[in-house]
Amino acid sequence: MKISNDRKLKDLQTEFNQRYPFLQLAFFQSEQPFGQISADATRLDPELTIGQIQPITGISYIPLNSDQKVGDLELYFARAFGLHVQVYRKSYGKWLQTWATDIWTLEEQNNRGRIMGDKCA
Repeated sequence: MKISNDRKLKDLQTEFNQRYPFLQLAFFQSEQPFGQISADATRLDPELTIGQIQPITGISYIPLNSDQKVGDLELYFARAFGLHVQVYRKSYGKWLQTWATDIWTLEEQNNRGRIMGDKCA
């Protein structure tokens, strides 16, 4: 995933969702402690560019590996770029933050979303 000052958050979200259709990325103003839910009131507008939030030097890339743990991906965004993200998984027709299952890999999360995503509660 390409990271540069001119990229909009919505473009990163789309790219991530194309790779993992049962997962979503959301960007927030600040980082939440491990195991806590990020407040929707602090969610950033997807029309913002990375440079408007946290300017970076040059162009970088975030590898998306299916065996990467969700918590590690979220931590990488924060440490490498100062971007605070939360992964969401589709479950019973709703998008839920994965804070309780951040130790699962992207593939495990996406597979669970595929199985449970559109089921009725």
